[in-house]
Amino acid sequence: MNVEPSTVERRARIHAALGDPARLAVVDTLTLGDASPGEIARALGLPTNLVAHHVKVLHEAGLLVRVRSEGDRRRTYLRLEPGALASLAAPTLSQVPRVVFVCTHNSARSQLAAAIWTDRARIPAASAGTHPAARVHPRAVAVARRHGLRITATGTAHVADVVHDTDLVVAVCDNAHEDLTQGVRPRLHWSVPAPADTDAAFEATFADLAGRIDRLAPAVEPPAPDR
Repeated sequence: MNVEPSTVERRARIHAALGDPARLAVVDTLTLGDASPGEIARALGLPTNLVAHHVKVLHEAGLLVRVRSEGDRRRTYLRLEPGALASLAAPTLSQVPRVVFVCTHNSARSQLAAAIWTDRARIPAASAGTHPAARVHPRAVAVARRHGLRITATGTAHVADVVHDTDLVVAVCDNAHEDLTQGVRPRLHWSVPAPADTDAAFEATFADLAGRIDRLAPAVEPPAPDR
């Protein structure tokens, strides 16, 4: 994933500006509406000269816009710059036709990840293993069922038979990440430990994968439709 240096630098400036509790409080104050520096000072109980300093830092970071009042032209109002906070989100991965989750045996973590992704995201998903087992682990099938998802017990496969060059490959275990050094190389790696053979461990693995997928899914964009 390549990120333009200018984008990283802009995000760093915004993060630095928000690193002061008072400046974060100013941004919170302006989240739902505009305000003058004096109104912000009264709302936060801060001296006006300190508010002026914080406003200057936030303005230079691109977070605030100053506008003149249409009524009293001597008064300035502050508003958040549209999209400034949204720019703090991680860069997107574009042109992804399919996501393939890979672990060693394709019997638990990769199967659960593909099932969760299919349930929660709009891009197709598949799973595979570097050394696939004959069957999916029964506890993986069971934990999926408890969450309303379905996994085929005999549906394991080798990466060579599943992965295409255009896929976003996510290695969900360390061994798979380290094995895939030639040919297929994962673009993302999740260091998810192998679950112990208990229902509680499989539930914890499910929760770990679900949280990661909820963070990844909004950042993945499908290819543009053909016209």
